[in-house]
Amino acid sequence: MKCPGQDSQYWKPGAVFDVKCPECGSEVEFFKDDPTRKCPKCGHRFLNPNLDFGCASYCQYAEQCIGNLPPELLKDKDDLLKDRVAVEVKRYFKQDFKRIGHASRVARYAEQIGREEQGNLAVILTAAYLHDIGIKEAERKHNSSAARYQEEEGPPIAREILIKLGAAEKIIEEVCHIIGHHHHPEKEETINFMSLFDADLIANLEESHKQNPMDRSKLERILAKSFLTESGRKLAEKTLVK
Repeated sequence: MKCPGQDSQYWKPGAVFDVKCPECGSEVEFFKDDPTRKCPKCGHRFLNPNLDFGCASYCQYAEQCIGNLPPELLKDKDDLLKDRVAVEVKRYFKQDFKRIGHASRVARYAEQIGREEQGNLAVILTAAYLHDIGIKEAERKHNSSAARYQEEEGPPIAREILIKLGAAEKIIEEVCHIIGHHHHPEKEETINFMSLFDADLIANLEESHKQNPMDRSKLERILAKSFLTESGRKLAEKTLVK
């Protein structure tokens, strides 16, 4: 069965429209599900300005449904998955604003580091929001929020959330692997893991420093030896060393 959103029999008026070519100004006809079109006059290919991703932004079957998404749209696809994960994390933690705030800060730092390090932002940001998702179960089962219990309890919960959101299996597997050892780097690590690790470290140091301020020399010693990426270290210096 064809997805109703892509089946023309369900389309409403306005599903076919004209757009001016940004190069020559000629009218180019678009169907609503066209990712790009080539101007018949000048040959310039450009994005559909009215393209609505809908479920295709996160659905693992998007390629079979509407074809391969063009590279220019991958950022939007990743951002929408990240946004939906962020919502699920807020629902999961409910009124625990401290943990919601921590996840949001880690995601913000991870995005900056991940961009600099040219990592996979879909993986990095999803892992950033979900990295501490096991803490509630760790406290319930083990009466402890210790890192090893978070790492043990987190992956099954993260997997359930990501399956619910229709995330691709490849993303689910890598995110769960990262969550399962996010406090304990392995001998060889990916840029995606390192970006999350450094972002979490910055957020933890920031929170600790606000509660018990460290002198500048001690803080600088920690920053010099603790980070896995140069981008993470530089961001930490910018964030923490005033």
